[in-house]
Amino acid sequence: MTPRGNLPTPAEGLVLTHFLTVRDVVASRRFYADIFGGEVVLEENPCIVKIANGWIIMNPGGGPTPDKPDVILTAPEAGDPVSSFLNVRVADIAAFYEQATAKGARFLTEPLDRKAELRCYLKDPDGYLIEIGQATGILEGVFADRTDPPGGGA
Repeated sequence: MTPRGNLPTPAEGLVLTHFLTVRDVVASRRFYADIFGGEVVLEENPCIVKIANGWIIMNPGGGPTPDKPDVILTAPEAGDPVSSFLNVRVADIAAFYEQATAKGARFLTEPLDRKAELRCYLKDPDGYLIEIGQATGILEGVFADRTDPPGGGA
C-alpha cells in the first residue's frame, strides 16, 4: 500500500499536479523517474511519479467519460502545434543538462542565455515539450527580449 504522504492528496487546501496522456506508460514512467530523479508512487492506472514538490500523472488516452463527456485524450503527434509545456526550474542548469544528457535525454539545444534566464528544451517519449530554466538576469530585474507571435504583434 502506498503511504498517503507520497500521493497528491492534500490534508487541506490543494496541490497542483500535471496529467499527461501517454502512449507507453512504462517508457514515460522511466523517463520522468530517471531524468528528473522522480519517485514512482504508482506504476500505472494511473502512473504517478513524484518529482521534487510536484507530481506527474500519466495514463493512456481514451474516449469520453461521464465526467468529461465531450473530451477525447490523445498524446501529441509529431508536428502538432504546442499550446502548453512543462516548465522546470533548476538551481544549476549546466549540471542538470550534463546529468540528463548522460541519462539519455535529448535536448533541442544546449542551454542558451536569454538575459532573464538560461534555458533549454527537451521532449519526453511522447513529444511533450519540457523547458528547463535557471533564473539569472530576472533576479536583477533584467528581462528577455520580447518575441512577437508569428503573423503580427506590436
